[in-house]
Amino acid sequence: MMIMLVLLVQFLISVCNGESFDQDFKITWGNDRGKIINNGQLLTLTLDNLSGSGFESNKEFHFGKIDMQIKLVPGNSAGTVTAYYLSSQGDTHDEIDYEFLGNVTGEPYTVHTNVYAEGKGEREQQFHLWFDPTSDFHTYSILWNPQTIIFAIDEIPIREFKNREQMGIPFPKTHAMRLYSSIWNADQWATQGGRIKTDWSQAPFSSTYKNFKAEACVRFGGTTSCHPQTVNWMTRKLDGSSIDRLNWVRKNFMIYNYCIDNKRFPQGLPKECNAID
Repeated sequence: MMIMLVLLVQFLISVCNGESFDQDFKITWGNDRGKIINNGQLLTLTLDNLSGSGFESNKEFHFGKIDMQIKLVPGNSAGTVTAYYLSSQGDTHDEIDYEFLGNVTGEPYTVHTNVYAEGKGEREQQFHLWFDPTSDFHTYSILWNPQTIIFAIDEIPIREFKNREQMGIPFPKTHAMRLYSSIWNADQWATQGGRIKTDWSQAPFSSTYKNFKAEACVRFGGTTSCHPQTVNWMTRKLDGSSIDRLNWVRKNFMIYNYCIDNKRFPQGLPKECNAID
């Protein structure tokens, strides 16, 4: 029993450290367009005119704080999408999404976010970035606990989705989720509503990843286990200064919010849009 406990603790600590992409992830599609390089310290995903590529985590997480540093496709990235998300499987899956929509050179990327609970999404919010995400790595985080989901970039919150189950609104908490990322062509809709198409003369397009970190509970053998040192995020929520930064992002960089799209919801906005707290 003691040996098994030690092994489990070592397993969870390895999750927290994120020492090597070889240990934590596998390339799932795209053949050699996805690569783990630099002794496991970097991962690259590439899109060309034949295929994109993608990876997934070896472990399933059930609540946690997930961080990844990403450098997005530089130059004319119009038509490309780099997706980075947590997801379970099945018709009633849960999902927490970032999608980075490319643009023509010099125009800002769009960060598309969404939350699925029990198979239902349609909770999109979109933002422009206040920096160039292609010139250097930036940290994209998901904090997911039983009370809330917080999207943050370089520790600046851009979105919060609170648990409002008391209002009859599903919240992702039942299913464990793996971490996924992919790069693919979506020029039918991704850039300026599909008006700007992918310029394949600029291919291949690549996004690069490093410094994965997961302070998380892990689903292992049908049981979720949390190392005591990782649970400081389990009750975390936005404090006053974080709320101020969130409001700064919303005021200056939000370009779409499903909660004010009355044309899309003629029968009434989703119930969480009217919540006051």
